[in-house]
Parts: sequence; structure tokens; C-alpha cells
Amino acid sequence: MKWTIAMMHEELHRKTIIEQAVDKRITQREGAQRIGTSERHFRRLVKRYRDQGDAGLVSGHRSKPSNNRMKSEKRVKIVRFIEDPIYTGFGPTLLNEILERDTGIQISKETLRQIMIKEGKHRPKKKSKKRIHPPRERRYRRGELIQIDGSYHAWLEERGPKACLLLFVDDATSAAVAASFVDRENYFAYSALCKSYFKAAGTPVAFYSDKFSVFRVNSRAGVHKQAITQFARALNTLGIELICANSPQAKGRVERANQTFQDRLVKELRLQKINNYQDANNYLPVFLDSYNRKFAVMPRSDVDAHAPLDPEIDLDFLFSIHDSRIISKDLLIHYHNTTYQVLTDRLPQNLIGREVLTVEDEHEQLSAFLNHLQLKLVVSHSQPKKQPRVVSTKSFSSRAYTPPVDHPWRTYGKKLYGKPVLIPD
Repeated sequence: MKWTIAMMHEELHRKTIIEQAVDKRITQREGAQRIGTSERHFRRLVKRYRDQGDAGLVSGHRSKPSNNRMKSEKRVKIVRFIEDPIYTGFGPTLLNEILERDTGIQISKETLRQIMIKEGKHRPKKKSKKRIHPPRERRYRRGELIQIDGSYHAWLEERGPKACLLLFVDDATSAAVAASFVDRENYFAYSALCKSYFKAAGTPVAFYSDKFSVFRVNSRAGVHKQAITQFARALNTLGIELICANSPQAKGRVERANQTFQDRLVKELRLQKINNYQDANNYLPVFLDSYNRKFAVMPRSDVDAHAPLDPEIDLDFLFSIHDSRIISKDLLIHYHNTTYQVLTDRLPQNLIGREVLTVEDEHEQLSAFLNHLQLKLVVSHSQPKKQPRVVSTKSFSSRAYTPPVDHPWRTYGKKLYGKPVLIPD
């Protein structure tokens, strides 16, 4: 009777050493040293080889299920859990955390990943060659550098429109220190988040951002080299340095946090059944706490670099739009197609030609200050921009113009013996 014995390379090497020991070409001690086992176990292998031959050197567990295999009942529960449509798009890492939180089932991330692949719930990603960017060393203290960025995304999926998530990440700890959903990324959106962050934690040493127009004057045509944005002006007043990165990789901590938020926060909002951004903003503190507990690290220094906010600083005034205007001879101030009349008991000669500070808040309310004293303004005239009317033709009349039959346009280029030829309809 013939049969086939499948042996591993290690087992073939062990067979050669044992044959040498059986033939007395080496001692059993030398054989044990060569295969890396004890002399006592080597004698067991020699005895098993003499009794069973080559089959005695093959592992008895081969082709048998593992003793540590998952029970079928447990696997069925896991498969039923991941088949829930609410978990569509969840990755193995996040779904493993939710599985343990909601059902108490503890398995490794790789085990759940293999189950999801087998059930068609996860497609493994192909590894691609990435450009290597040397990591920048973290800052030592909390609040020494805060990376800021805005991320447009469908945070509510099909339940709502796209929105922008403004995110502040501490460079020393990778902790998300502030976040807010806004309609669009602009100056007043960043100002509102800064005001709430400064009141809660104090002022940091520096902000690290991209070259968005809120942070940096990008147009150089007719602009002074030392021109700064309104956001930079407000930070300079508070003694906060603003640094603009040359590439997204330079502020990689907030960029990676954005990727994590676009994965985990979207799914958490789905699980919480949140369908509007007002409720999403109310849920953000809860998510930030869980995010920081999992991903934040300890700083190398226990000293907090945040400076306490001076209570005498009016943040609403500071984060308004500051500009300057000249009072005309009729005591008028012109600002964005609107004319304001200055009401005062002072002599007009004391105000005509004076430069005043104009302050526009987020509600488009204008104030004017002269020598730190607020002037009383009333709207004298407002000239809104008229939008052009859209018509179906190039004429000013909404009715379409049809040329007559004998119009020269109909015979343009069609001549016979040098004379125009009428082309009937």
C-alpha cells in the first residue's frame, strides 16, 4: 500500500539529524543542539521515529481544526451584527470597538477583518508606494502650537448637505481641543471658534495653518508687502504667532485628524441618528472626549503653555472687521455702498477730514471710533447692487425678434452674378 506523507522543510531537516543520531554518527546531545531542543525531547523524537518512521515526525495537529478556533455560535452572532445596514462602510478597527461596546464580544481586529472579507463586508486596500516625509518633532508643551484646518465633507451623508468642520489640534498631544460645524470656511467662522477656545483654555503660543485667504494675503497685485489679514491682526493683538505651512504634510497632525473624523465621526452621527448640524455641534464635545481618550498622547512637559485670557479684552470687538474711513465735509462716512451720517454736537470743523476706525461685526453692524470714542451713526443712504436681468435673447426686450423674409441677413453671402438672391423659407 502506498501513501504520501507531506513534511515541512523544518521536519525534513529534523529527519536528517535524527537519522544521523540513529546511525550513531552524532550523539543525541549534538542532535538536540542542532535542532534547538532539549536532549530529553530529542530522545522522544528518536523513539517516535523508530516506532512510526517518517510519520512520527509529522505534527499530529496538521489538517485538524485548531483548539483555539472560534465557536460557531459566536461567529454567527458576529456575522449577524456586521450585516446590519447601519454599519455599512465601517472599517474593522471601528467596528471591532463598537462590537465590544454593544455586545461584549472581544475578538482581535484582524479576526474581525478576515470575517468581514469572507462575508463581503470589507475590501482590503492595496498598499501603494507613498512619498516619505520626515516627521517633525512634536512641541514640548500643551498650547505651544495649535494646528488649525477646515474640512468640507458630507458629514450627515444623505441626511443633510455638505458642511465644513473647523478643527483645532494640539501639536504636543494630538488632542482635538476645539471643533465646530459651519456652513463655510470664513473669517467669522474661525473667529467664533477662537473666542470659545480662548475663553475655555486661554491663548496659545502659535497657530499653524495653511495659506487660505483668511490667514494670509495671497494677492500681491497692488497690495503692500506688509499687508496682513483681519485674522492675523487679531492674533497679533493677543500675542499669538500665526505660521502658514507650505504643504499639507507639514501640518500632518490636523490632516490625519480630519481623515479620522471623516471616518469615525460620520458613522457616530449615523448611530446617534443626528440629522442636522445644530445637533451635530451639540454632540461634538462628547465625540472629542472619546477621541482624545483614544488617540491623544502625553506631552513631554507637564507645563501648560496657554496664557490666561485678560478679562478686559473684548473678543467681540477684537474679532470684528477693522478698517478706516475719512469723514467727508458733510459729516458722512461711506462704507460698502452705504452712506452713514455722523450725529454729533461738536463743531463740524473738528470732524471734517478726520480718519476714523470702522468696526463691522459678524451681523454686518457698523461702528465708528475716533480717538477711542464711539461716534453715533445713522444710515443716510444705501445703494444695493442691482443684479442684471436674465433674458432668453441678446435683446433688451423679453420678446424674441424674428427677422423678416427679405432681411439681408437671410441672403448674406448668397449672390448670383453679383446680386443678392432671396432664399424663401
